[in-house]
Amino acid sequence: MSIEAELREEFDRWERREFAIISVLPYLLLAAGTVITLMQPLWDVPVHGPAVIGLTVVATIWIVWFDRLYREGGEDAPHMGLYYVGLMLLGAGLVSLAPWYGSFVFIGYVHAAVCLKGAWRYVGVAATSVILSSSYVGGVAHIGDGGWLEWPLICVITIGLSWSFFYFGEMSEQRNLNQKKALVELHEVNVRLEDALAENAGLHAQLLVQAREAGVLDERQRMAREIHDTLAQGLAGVLAQLQAAEQRLDDPAELRRYMTNAMSLTRESLTEARRTVHAVEPAVLAEARLPEAIGDVARHWSEVNRVDAVLTTTGDARRMRTDVEVALLRTAQEALANVAKHARAGRVGLTLSYMEDLVTLDVRDDGVGFDPGARRANGSTNGGFGLAGMRQRVQRLAGRLDIESAPGAGTAISATVPAIPAGGGE
Repeated sequence: MSIEAELREEFDRWERREFAIISVLPYLLLAAGTVITLMQPLWDVPVHGPAVIGLTVVATIWIVWFDRLYREGGEDAPHMGLYYVGLMLLGAGLVSLAPWYGSFVFIGYVHAAVCLKGAWRYVGVAATSVILSSSYVGGVAHIGDGGWLEWPLICVITIGLSWSFFYFGEMSEQRNLNQKKALVELHEVNVRLEDALAENAGLHAQLLVQAREAGVLDERQRMAREIHDTLAQGLAGVLAQLQAAEQRLDDPAELRRYMTNAMSLTRESLTEARRTVHAVEPAVLAEARLPEAIGDVARHWSEVNRVDAVLTTTGDARRMRTDVEVALLRTAQEALANVAKHARAGRVGLTLSYMEDLVTLDVRDDGVGFDPGARRANGSTNGGFGLAGMRQRVQRLAGRLDIESAPGAGTAISATVPAIPAGGGE
């Protein structure tokens, strides 16, 4: 059982006890006073029997009325003040007939807390104390026989003590009310918390599904980029070498060179395909740093295509995180592949710039150029899959890809990514 449930059960138990005391105690005290009073003739004490019985019946009816009011409206029921005034008058009348009814008048303390509000409670407590004090000195008859000096003193003491006890009782009641209020607020907070947890569980499940779908899509895009950057480019290079070899069948030296290039490209493509399947970094990066890797790619491309390609490195060349270096390497490979296929360039310049928080790769050629805003055959204005793949790579690293070109003016591609050092966070 939770602490909240235990507290709620404890409060309910106290409320049941309080209701029993408020409802049952008046009848018990009235019955006890009546029995003791009617037994007084056994000890030769005169009793006004009809008056005692008559007031007892009236008091009983009065209490029954209070009990009905309390059951229907609780402490906020109307006419509670009127009931209390009548209770005090009946109590004073009964005590004037027999001091033993002082036990019944004691109920005035309890009902003062129930029927009255604010300072009127202390007025009711004082009235109850005054009536009880008359029963302490032997009733109204004793006061008339010379008890006027004792009765005021007992009244003062009784009122002082009853006010003190009543004050502490009010403090306890206020503390209980505050605890009840806190319990209600705690219950509301728990309900809201449970609703929030249920909502969060649903959102978590939804996020898991979305994360899985995003992971699948990201892996598909990665495989597509790697296939394009390795197998597709390799096969395109092999095809170009074989076509060139076909045109040089009468020149054994040139034929051998083209065939050697084709076999070399085939081996490299096969190696990169295997590394792509296992999601590891390219072989050229595994064996050298990024500037050397891009330099090797440029030199090999230049030998195969017989176009000058020069790499310039600026800044403090340092190890970057693997995906940063792979993105720049693949950008260089794709840019050179595009130059070989489309540019008809005579020279290509690559610049790798290391800055404090950025790394930039610029690839410029003096080829025929193109209109970057023109719509392609695939319906895109962003170029073919190669340019889109480059853009996706750098954007996944919160980088950017800029393309500048014009017909007859060559092409410049600039990839900028954050300079995340090796071992750095996301």
